[in-house]
Amino acid sequence: MLRDALRDAGLEPRGTAQEQPPLLLVACSGGPDSLALAEAASFFARRGDYRVGAVVVDHALQPGSAEVAAAAAAKLREMGLEPVQVRTVSVPVSGMGPEAAARTVRYAALDAAVEETGADAVLLGHTLDDQAEQVLLGLARGSGTRSLAGMRPIRGKYLRPLLGLRRSETEEICDSQGLDPWLDPSNADPAFARSRVRAEVLPFLEEKLGPGIAEALFRSSRILAGDADYLDAVSADTFARLRAQPDSASGAGDADLDTILLPEAQLRELAPAVRQRVLALAAVELGGAQPSWERLRSVEALLRRTGSAGPVELVGKVSVYRQVRTNPVPQGPSGYGNLVFRKKSST
Repeated sequence: MLRDALRDAGLEPRGTAQEQPPLLLVACSGGPDSLALAEAASFFARRGDYRVGAVVVDHALQPGSAEVAAAAAAKLREMGLEPVQVRTVSVPVSGMGPEAAARTVRYAALDAAVEETGADAVLLGHTLDDQAEQVLLGLARGSGTRSLAGMRPIRGKYLRPLLGLRRSETEEICDSQGLDPWLDPSNADPAFARSRVRAEVLPFLEEKLGPGIAEALFRSSRILAGDADYLDAVSADTFARLRAQPDSASGAGDADLDTILLPEAQLRELAPAVRQRVLALAAVELGGAQPSWERLRSVEALLRRTGSAGPVELVGKVSVYRQVRTNPVPQGPSGYGNLVFRKKSST
């Protein structure tokens, strides 16, 4: 499974007197999933196919977290992994919630480790169970196709080679290799939605609907991932074809990098699934956040030309409006026939 993931990412074993094998970093908490992954990766390191190191991120959210991180690092070094880094991060209090905030700073720490070591890939220990939980959480939020597709097996330098493996199997690997994994108490904390899904919701579904629920959710995520990838590709091509900036639309003046124009008539002709993605791409291109479905529906309402010309405010200080023949709303470049996406000045 790990070998297949590495090959899918284009990371074939190599190594000559002039060229070192690829460097892989295992993101390891010391828990059973990431510890089993580290054990599997160490096998390839011993064969000389790859160089394998590890990164332990200490979120400093629990008493004794530094000791847990140090113990995990020691186990990884005993496996022969090198380099092994411990990175301590500070999780800010923010509106995104503690889990999302921790994830943001964790990936920032992993990115920094990649830059420092020149690693070719980071291996993450997410399993089939994690993917099933992700899909259920997405359903509970009323998410769209991309969210319900779950975690990608490959995202840039991040690889998830264990997505097809059950959590019970990683625990068996640890048992067979004599590894004593750390059990994160937050995984059983009912204050977190993911913990409730893991401890209560999935077992309840298995009890009432029969076994195989996690595997079925995983299959659904793979099916939806194919659909989402196709729609994303079509939408990206469409956005590139339709987008304009004021100077290219008018033939004069300097480019206004804070404004994107999209032609109303052509937007109306698009399938809704593509149109909403194109609108979202415009917002993100200007530095905004991915708009919610409700906000995208509000932007689409501008295309009907039966009500307000806007603006519709999106997260990230992006405004969307359609221009009328006189008195543009707000004042800006002329663009009658276009939806205008504009990044507000921070001053």
